[in-house]
Amino acid sequence: MSSDAARFVSGTTPGTRIVVRYRIEGMMTDALGYLVWADDTTCVVETKRGPVEIALADVALAKAVPPPPEPRRPPPEPR
Repeated sequence: MSSDAARFVSGTTPGTRIVVRYRIEGMMTDALGYLVWADDTTCVVETKRGPVEIALADVALAKAVPPPPEPRRPPPEPR
């Protein structure tokens, strides 16, 4: 593990909401969700679409993010 971002992920407490930018097949993508676990080589982030396993060697950027906003209430019914 060489990057500061990868060190951040491996040192973050599980349950923290994070965003991780990482490399896949010659491009970058993001995983936004809750850190499930991390060790010295891999982490798992629980996203809306399910768990994503990420090799820490592929992590380019990572940071903690605040909780998602509350869902909006539907507008009142017209009378």
